[in-house]
Amino acid sequence: MSILSVEHLTHGFGDRAIFDDVSFRLLAGEHIGLVGANGEGKSTFMNIITGRLLPDEGNIEWAKNVKVGYLDQHAVLREGMTIRDVLADAFSGLYALEARMNELYLKMGEASPEEMDELMEETGTIQDLLTNHDFYMIDAKIEEVARALGLIDLGLERDVTELSGGQRTKILLGKLLLEKPDILLLDEPTNYLDEEHISWLKTYLQNYENAFILISHDIPFLNSVVNIIYHMDGSNHSLDRYVGDYDKFLEVYEMKKSQREAAYNRQQQEIAQLKDFVARNKARVATRNMAMSRQKKLDSMDIIEKVQEKPKPEFNFKVARTPGRILFETKELIIGYDEPLSSPLNITMERGEKIVLTGANGIGKTTLLKSILGLIPALGGSVEEGENLEIGYFEQEMPADIDTTCLQEIWNEFPAFTQYEVRSALAKCGLTTKHIESKCRVLSGGEQAKVRLCKLINRESNLLVLDEPTNHLDVDAKSELLRALKDYRGSILMVCHEPEFYSELATRVIDCTKWTTKVV
Repeated sequence: MSILSVEHLTHGFGDRAIFDDVSFRLLAGEHIGLVGANGEGKSTFMNIITGRLLPDEGNIEWAKNVKVGYLDQHAVLREGMTIRDVLADAFSGLYALEARMNELYLKMGEASPEEMDELMEETGTIQDLLTNHDFYMIDAKIEEVARALGLIDLGLERDVTELSGGQRTKILLGKLLLEKPDILLLDEPTNYLDEEHISWLKTYLQNYENAFILISHDIPFLNSVVNIIYHMDGSNHSLDRYVGDYDKFLEVYEMKKSQREAAYNRQQQEIAQLKDFVARNKARVATRNMAMSRQKKLDSMDIIEKVQEKPKPEFNFKVARTPGRILFETKELIIGYDEPLSSPLNITMERGEKIVLTGANGIGKTTLLKSILGLIPALGGSVEEGENLEIGYFEQEMPADIDTTCLQEIWNEFPAFTQYEVRSALAKCGLTTKHIESKCRVLSGGEQAKVRLCKLINRESNLLVLDEPTNHLDVDAKSELLRALKDYRGSILMVCHEPEFYSELATRVIDCTKWTTKVV
């Protein structure tokens, strides 16, 4: 049975086309991976099918009475809401039924016999619904999911606005799983999740009986949970279906691309031969008819378009002069804001080291980076920097209210660059002309990350401080970043939750759960 049908979808932003006459269907029980390079329109597609965005053309039709649950990258939680409030909101429909039932009980005190019969019938129906949906086990269900996602130890009465991005993602995910929708729509759910909870989510999705559509650039995760791939191809604004996991899709896609390239080359050779024959023979009486026949063949030929390769990013970090042997040293450093996030820390980093910080979200990894960089004051202790230190810092996100274009953002950082140099620098990071002239805030998470990387690679450094640099990056960009970091002759201090990314790179891995004061 088809849960969702999308027909003849066309959409774009300004003169930038995203989809051109795209069709899509989702069948009951399908586990779909939605893949494509950064900025190809994956999140836009999710917004269109959930009704948050109206397409330029096309028809979106859901099956009747389908319950849809959507976890997006940019969901907002209100101040004053506790973790328990957000999770309990998954059952808002049942709480409304309970309120209606209590209202009916109050009316019974003044009801006539006829009205009493009607009231009893309605309350009986509501009571059956509440019982069938395990209404009286809601607290147990909330605690079960909260425990699985590591939320119990944060305190279910905690205000959600006090939490880190990763912790908020877990709460939204928990609410979604409690809702048990007929279809899950998950937009990069592993961003900001730590290894333990990614593993739990993987098992949950593997056993999930209903359908889901998953956007993810985490290929091992994708391979383990999906059975259908839909690929967004930006070169022709299409959406193509492949049966199997990501590896199977890649195998078939590369084969199709090779076949198309071969067909294009054969046709180009044939066109060249026909044009040559026509040019040599159209003026001769004896061969004019043959030349006209070949010209007709040329005119009626269906031209195969050349496969347009999307520009792949190229990251090459510039290295500053050699620093001293000790890059930095913390002495009894205590990090935090209103209260300590760590026990006293004594960390020394030497030249040439590539250190990775791991551990659950919200325990202070980003705070540690900012304390070492002097961006926030320590609550105790000190940080001593070594000599000749030139630091390149990659933050997790751009400011939400950023109002500059990509062009302006790089120009502000490098005012001496010509316009050509700015455009060339952004193009090397895999951004097209359309991206370059767009406001940063309308770009996808991956495109914004490429703008921040562009700043980093165009300034000399001997220590890169990277806060979850792989979040949002597509497969090609992530692969190129790993290559560039391996080749980098400076030192690296990085927060990362992807062992498959950092395992070949790290000279030392520090588990931050061993010094945090936060319960994880």
